Amino acid sequence: MSPISRGFAGRRRPADDPSRLPPGQYLERGFPVLSAGPTPHTALDEWSFLIDGAVEQSVSWPWVEFLGLPAEKVTVDIHCVTKWSKFDTSWKGVSVDTLLEGVETHAEYLTAWSDGGYTTNLPLEDVTGAKAWVAYEYDGAPLEPEHGGPARLLVPHLYFWKSAKWVRGLTLTLDDEPGFWETYGYHNRGDPWLEQRYQGD
Repeated sequence: MSPISRGFAGRRRPADDPSRLPPGQYLERGFPVLSAGPTPHTALDEWSFLIDGAVEQSVSWPWVEFLGLPAEKVTVDIHCVTKWSKFDTSWKGVSVDTLLEGVETHAEYLTAWSDGGYTTNLPLEDVTGAKAWVAYEYDGAPLEPEHGGPARLLVPHLYFWKSAKWVRGLTLTLDDEPGFWETYGYHNRGDPWLEQRYQGD
């Protein structure tokens, strides 16, 4: 039995702008929910965000301090490996660039880890340079738990499984270490424009 929950259905709709739609994708007006397990519900007074691993010194922020970090509002298209795409999604969160300011490291990769045990791996170059955020608002409201709240990683240029829900930290690593779906045969990077869904794509 597959560990993924596919509890959604949607009809394929024509894209408003086909040039924004990666190959093999269809435009989704809703926001499907897919999870590899039950939805965690961490109390905010128990929540913190940690950067550790191959760093000179770990750093962490409790929820209130995390909300006090410089935040950005971004509007991006997102693309799920199950072939739906959603245009013009609006988020607010802290850039990974901001989180890594002052962190001394020789790492070239990281593992994002989450409540519930989920992990996914990413090269640092895919989450720096204004490419990724830890988002805590969606469409002007606090991020709902089913969509990864209180905070999720947002890496919109890669398939959405790389945007880890319920994210709690980034562990910087010297070597690339496959995460949850990557060990099940999903592509190590997940570029939707190259249709990198599975190993060998």
